[in-house]
Amino acid sequence: MPAELSRRHSHGHAFTFLNAREREGLTVLSRRSMLKASLAGLAGISLPRLLRFQAESVAAGTPMRRGKAVILLWMTGGPSHIDTWDVKPDMPSEIRGPFRDIRTRLPGVHLCEYLPLQAAMMDRFTLIRSVDCRESNHEPNMVMQTANLAAEPRLNPLGHLYPGFGSVVARFHASAHAAMPPHVVLNLKDRSHVAWGGYLGKQFDPFQGKAGDTLFQLPGSLTMDRVRERQALARQMDILRSDVDAAGQMQAMDRFGQQAFDIVCGGRAQSAFDVTKESSRTLERYGNHEWCRQALLARRLVEAGVSFVTIDLSNHTASGTWDTHGDNIPPYGGIWNGLRPLLPVFDRLLTTLVSDLGDRGLLDDTLVIAMGEFGRTPRLGTQGSTDGRDHWPYVMSMVMAGGGFRHGQVIGASSRDGGEISERPITPGDIAATIYRHFGIPLDTTYQDHQGRPIRIVDQGEPIRELV
Repeated sequence: MPAELSRRHSHGHAFTFLNAREREGLTVLSRRSMLKASLAGLAGISLPRLLRFQAESVAAGTPMRRGKAVILLWMTGGPSHIDTWDVKPDMPSEIRGPFRDIRTRLPGVHLCEYLPLQAAMMDRFTLIRSVDCRESNHEPNMVMQTANLAAEPRLNPLGHLYPGFGSVVARFHASAHAAMPPHVVLNLKDRSHVAWGGYLGKQFDPFQGKAGDTLFQLPGSLTMDRVRERQALARQMDILRSDVDAAGQMQAMDRFGQQAFDIVCGGRAQSAFDVTKESSRTLERYGNHEWCRQALLARRLVEAGVSFVTIDLSNHTASGTWDTHGDNIPPYGGIWNGLRPLLPVFDRLLTTLVSDLGDRGLLDDTLVIAMGEFGRTPRLGTQGSTDGRDHWPYVMSMVMAGGGFRHGQVIGASSRDGGEISERPITPGDIAATIYRHFGIPLDTTYQDHQGRPIRIVDQGEPIRELV
C-alpha cells in the first residue's frame, strides 16, 4: 500500500488483533493471511467499537430513553429569516423583500406566503425567532450542529474536532434497535455540510445513505454469502484465541461483532432504506422531490430504530442551496429566483413529515428540528446584487415540532427590521440541552479531547423552558 494511503487508513478497526498487514514467518499467501486481510478490511467500519462504547455507557448507569429520536432538517447555507418565518410586512421593500405575508393558525402570527401548509399547522410547531448564531459559519457547518462556539474550523485549527449532536447521541444513547445504526445522514452533498464524530472517534461519525441504498456497500465483488462464510471462519479463529484472552475480550467481541454484522448485513437496515415498501398513497403524499423522499426515508429510519437522522437539504456541494447571495452570484441565486422555488418543496416536506409521524404515533417520541447556520442580512442587495442577502449570524429563526414538547407558540423576537434579537435569546447551547434532555442524556456529561481534558456536551445552555 502506498505510504499516503497507509497514513490515510491508519485508524484502528475491530480486527486489529489479527495484525492483517504483518507478515508471519515465510511470506506465503496462506488461507489464514488472506482471511486476516479480508476481515480487517470488512471491519474497518468500527461498528463493534461503537457498540462496546454504548454498552459501557449503560453499564455506568447512563439513563437511556429507548425509542426517542431526532430528525434534523439541515437547511444548508442559512435560510433568510425575514423571507420565511419572521416576515416584516410593515418595513420598506428593501427590508421586507419581495414576498407577501399570510396569517397562520396562531392569532397574530404571520409567515411568508410560500409557507401556507405550515401556516395552517402552526399549532403543531414552535417557532423560535431569536436564535443567537454568532461565531457560526459554514463550510464546514459546525457551531450550530455542535453547540460549541469553538467549533469554527476557519478560525480554530481544532474546530473540526467537536462532535455533532448526532455523534454525541450515538456515543451516549445508542439506537432504539440493536440492528440499526444510531446516527444516519441523508442526501449528503459534501462533508463540510455536517459535523462529525471529532474527539469521540470515527466510529461515531454518521452513517451515510439515501433512499434505495443498501445502507452499507460491500467492497468489490463481496457477496452476502461470502460475508457469512467469513464470519463463520472468524468465529473459529476467535475460539482458537480465547485461551489467551484472560480479560474476556473475545467474548465481548463475539457479542458486539455479531451486532455489527446484523447492522451491516441484516434485513432490518436494508428494509428501512427501501421506500418502495411504502404504499402508493404515502409515496404520493410525500411527493417525488428528492428532499421529500429523504424525509420519508428519515421517518422509516426512526421507525426502524435509528435515533438521529440529519437530512442535508441542499442541491449542490458548495456552501448550500439556502445561501441566497443574489442572482449575480451562482449557484446560489437571490431571494426571488433562488429562495422562492425552495419554499413550496420545504413546506410540503416539513408538514408531511410531521403529519405522518403523528399519524403513526411517532411524533411524541420524535423531535423534528428545521434550521440552518444563521439568518441573513436585513437589507436586500448585498455584494452588488439587487435581490440577495448576505450571512447574518446575529439572529436566526428555526422551527421545532414533536418530541412530546409544548408547541403552538412563538419564542423570542427580532428587532423591527429583523437585524438583531430584541427578546429571549436562544443559544446553540440551549438547543443542545433541549436535544439531550429529550434523549435523557445528563447535561453534565463530558467527553475528552486528545489531551484527556474533559469537554461538556452542553456549553453554556439549558433546555428551552417554554418547551418543557
